[in-house]
Amino acid sequence: MRFSQVLIPTLKETPAEAEVISHKLMLRAGLIRKLSSGIYNWLPLGLRVLRKVERIVRQEMDRAGAQELLMPAVQPGDLWRESGRWEHYGRELLRFKDRHDHDYCLAPTHEEVITDLVRREVRSYRDLPLNLYQIQTKFRDEIRPRFGVMRAREFLMKDAYSFDVDEETSAESYRIMQKAYRAAFQRLALKFSVVEADSGSIGGSFSHEFMVLAETGEDAIASCESCDYAANLEKAEVPAPQGQTPGPAQEKAQVATPGAHTVEEVARFLKVAPAAVAKTLIYLADGQPVAAMVRGDREANEIKLKNLTGAAELVLAAPSAIQEITGGPVGFSGPVGLAIPIYADQELYYSGALVVGANQADAHLSGVHLERDVPQAKRADLRQAAPGDPCPRCGGGLAFARGIEVGHTFRLGTKYSQALGAAYLDAEGQSKPIVMGCYGIGVSRIVAAAIEQGNDADGIIFPMPIAPVSVAVLPLDVEGQAMETAQAIYEDLWAAGVDALLDDRDLRPGVKFKDSDLLGVPFKVVIGKKGLKEGKAEFKRRAGGQTEMLDLKEAAALVAKMAKEAGAQSL
Repeated sequence: MRFSQVLIPTLKETPAEAEVISHKLMLRAGLIRKLSSGIYNWLPLGLRVLRKVERIVRQEMDRAGAQELLMPAVQPGDLWRESGRWEHYGRELLRFKDRHDHDYCLAPTHEEVITDLVRREVRSYRDLPLNLYQIQTKFRDEIRPRFGVMRAREFLMKDAYSFDVDEETSAESYRIMQKAYRAAFQRLALKFSVVEADSGSIGGSFSHEFMVLAETGEDAIASCESCDYAANLEKAEVPAPQGQTPGPAQEKAQVATPGAHTVEEVARFLKVAPAAVAKTLIYLADGQPVAAMVRGDREANEIKLKNLTGAAELVLAAPSAIQEITGGPVGFSGPVGLAIPIYADQELYYSGALVVGANQADAHLSGVHLERDVPQAKRADLRQAAPGDPCPRCGGGLAFARGIEVGHTFRLGTKYSQALGAAYLDAEGQSKPIVMGCYGIGVSRIVAAAIEQGNDADGIIFPMPIAPVSVAVLPLDVEGQAMETAQAIYEDLWAAGVDALLDDRDLRPGVKFKDSDLLGVPFKVVIGKKGLKEGKAEFKRRAGGQTEMLDLKEAAALVAKMAKEAGAQSL
């Protein structure tokens, strides 16, 4: 692979459209180019990275006993209606009609199709367990595609599905997939964490996310400093306060709070702490109003509320709806006398007296005691976890980090098999629903996540296993002995099974060095006049920048050995 013969359109300047570092560097390194909003062309070196990720994932799936197949990207709407997701999946599902006026969609996921396939082919318990997977392009019509391939509309995904006779064997299939995922991410040489997660629109009893750790990650991860508990912010549990007792009850009273809309304004006006104020937030759950209450210095967790209500869609009510529902404007909502379902965070029950909105302009109620004044409220864990909160497992402190979701595993149970009629006959001839699991890896997302985790001021720092090439061979003179020696080392590397890029361009050395660093090539071998006189080649590692001189006669063999030890793979 010669630089002059490969499409590698590197850029000196960052395109204005790029927001996060991975998007900036993928564009600058010539790995991708935008076709449309959230849709990208993968250029030759970018595709090499993608294929290397794909190969490792495929190898670990095969090793775990999963069988590869390929399902259509276009799916009939009737299948989605059977599962109940045609209307509930949301506008991310790109729907269209064919020439016969039949409904179809572009696949965002394949639970319906795989379940339909299995219900047609599996008859007996003897056909189970079964694990099927594919690596295929998906499409989700994101409302706001951003961050390059990190949140694209079209992306490459590995999705696997397990089918078992009961929950016990399904749990074993889940354990096998968890082990395979850990092995894959270890081979990808990424720092990652496995966290408890919400199942979202996929559904099921519980799930785990695989998060690549990066300071620029879009997701917050809560992990215990004393045990192995970890969860994303959506799922992180907050236990009820221990050893605390409510303060003394007070008489409820209405107080004027002119112009005080926010918690901070109300607390300042009434000379109380924000923790003594309870926020009452009005939502529409599948179009029906519900209220959520959390302490004034806390944030409501909308995923927890959505799960409590069982709603497919949960949105904050508009100001006009709040006025109609509560009788008061935004900023003055409260639970007393409110004739809609109310969910109150458990922490509020440890306050003897609270300040809440009075459901009328410029007024609040003080001295509110939830059990006395709002007995219809349902007590729940409703707030977002925060640093220093106790671990729900051992009571230790929670610490927070940032991460990028690159994998998700789900215990689906019989959600899809019952809806679609996927059943088997047991040993006694009784029909039973198949128990399912679902396991996804964002193959294209891993590329961006790896760059978010590995970069510096000079460009990308790829882990060896997924770098576009393992070694860049840089002759500082493209004629004479320097080029001949570089050519020989380049050919020896390929012969040894290590992919290399020969920079045969007649350009200044600085340009070659900058492009090599930008591309994230892990190893560089530099051939210059001074080294040739001494019979040496300069060897440099991209990560850390360590440099050493190698004997020319042994350079190719030594570099090949080091590359393979670092996990190099050649396509």
